Amino acid sequence: MSVVAAFDVDGTLTVRDCVVPFMRQVAGLNRLVSTTSRTLAPLVARRRDEVKAHFCRAVFAGRDVAVVDEVALAFAGKVARSWIRQDTLARLRWHHESGHQVVLVSASLRPYLTHLADKLEVTHLLCTDLAVEDGMYTGELDGANCRGAEKVSRLQAWAVAQGYADDWSWLAHAYGDSPGDHAMFARAGTAHDVSRGEIERSC
Repeated sequence: MSVVAAFDVDGTLTVRDCVVPFMRQVAGLNRLVSTTSRTLAPLVARRRDEVKAHFCRAVFAGRDVAVVDEVALAFAGKVARSWIRQDTLARLRWHHESGHQVVLVSASLRPYLTHLADKLEVTHLLCTDLAVEDGMYTGELDGANCRGAEKVSRLQAWAVAQGYADDWSWLAHAYGDSPGDHAMFARAGTAHDVSRGEIERSC
């Protein structure tokens, strides 16, 4: 069975957070500023899931999926051109060249991650989804925010669908940069905390 390498995206494969800049591209700065002013309490309390759900309602509710996809495609191109970490990109390519399965496991949003995964030639993507009805975003999340324990749940469900063993022996490497990746680190043969500095091209 193939070796699996799981990569977080924001701060791991990229040099910065991408969620807020993408929301700004979709809705504009004024919408984000007004939404922030109504979200101070959960921001101060660091209730990340609640904050993300609130911003997604404000930014995406009632927006046409096809229109957002055009923005997402352009945004993913910008990320690929200017915001990719070259050290972790080299590691991702090394895993590809070694015949390993690469999976992106991210709390970022599917609209632009789908296009970024294509540009990185990654076929397996687990991330935060937005609910859709009749071709329009409802503003709600479709499932849980993909961070922390949810990353582990998504990886486990993916592994079952792929026919992997139930003992996590397949998860040889996990890459991340924040506490939201620690649960994934705990299941990996080798955890790579890229917040500590640049990493070598190969393991």
